[in-house]
Amino acid sequence: MTNQFPPIILASKSPRRQELLKLMGIDFRIVLKEVDETYPDKLSPHEIALYISEKKARAFDELIEDEIVITADTIVVIDGEILGKPENDEHAIEILSTLSGNMHEVITAVSLRKSDRIHSFYEVSEVFFKPITEEQIRYYIKNGNPMDKAGAYGIQEWIGLIAIERINGSYTNVVGLPTHRLYQELCSFI
Repeated sequence: MTNQFPPIILASKSPRRQELLKLMGIDFRIVLKEVDETYPDKLSPHEIALYISEKKARAFDELIEDEIVITADTIVVIDGEILGKPENDEHAIEILSTLSGNMHEVITAVSLRKSDRIHSFYEVSEVFFKPITEEQIRYYIKNGNPMDKAGAYGIQEWIGLIAIERINGSYTNVVGLPTHRLYQELCSFI
């Protein structure tokens, strides 16, 4: 199927998001903007993801008339606590130890911007980790790539393959972009 969308800008340096858009057959170019990702207190986790995604979209004031920019923000939540990207190996061990044997939520908010219109949505996936040992966690930190990911893991990497028992919801949402929903929303947005 040929690309039926107007010019698309992906405002993400995530190689996972880039790969997902390519797999969807969507032509795009990457434009990055520095955005302060702080948010007001008292927002719920999905409101935080939406707030940051929309903040990223608002940074694109110079869009050409037909262009659509896609921004996104993914957060990992367990028992109401947001687990961000790890700051160092010890923090990654702490995060993965928290996920071990528990269910957590992955929330990805996506914003579409065209001229002055912004449309945002979010998806929630429940991810169930089996108990994992500290040895397995240390192996992943040494051999994987946990530092650039919310929750310190990639579902498509070794730790995801050996530790995730099941998910309720979209797999690609956990990777970083709910592709099925994005496609529907893009079709409605243009």
